[in-house]
Amino acid sequence: MYPYIKSLHLIFVITWFAGLFYIIRLFVYQIEANEKENQQEREILTRQLRLMAKRLWTIITWPSMILAVSFGVWLLILNASLISQPWMHIKLIFVGILIAYHSYSHFIYKNLQSGNFKYRSNFMRLWNEGPTLILFAVVFLVMLRNELNWIFGVVGLFALLLLLMSGYKLYKRIRKKR
Repeated sequence: MYPYIKSLHLIFVITWFAGLFYIIRLFVYQIEANEKENQQEREILTRQLRLMAKRLWTIITWPSMILAVSFGVWLLILNASLISQPWMHIKLIFVGILIAYHSYSHFIYKNLQSGNFKYRSNFMRLWNEGPTLILFAVVFLVMLRNELNWIFGVVGLFALLLLLMSGYKLYKRIRKKR
């Protein structure tokens, strides 16, 4: 039964991440649509983007998170020895961070759905990189597991962060020139 539960866990982790990546893009589009000068265009785009966000968030992302975590807990129950391994402690910390990220994204979602635009699109573009870092960290942590590889993993994570920040700054400069 373990391989089936593990497969389901991975499937729902993938759909959870897909939902997180796309919902933040929809937030960017909602914020930018709200800044349109043409009122009719703004209203049409805002209505459509709210509907898309609602469907993605409630039908895909939330259920995927619940199922990914549930199957993950089930795996830990089936293989309790994993809890004693240090890499699993770190992985669970990252899962906790991802759940906190998801929860704060829900707060942003609720604000945007009610027409409360607290953030700029640039913030959302940076916010969108959070799950990328967690995804890289967890995949490398699970695949490499030993301490020496953790050191390389941490260095690689910081290198990825620098690369993402550089790409963001470059993108911001290109957008300003337009």
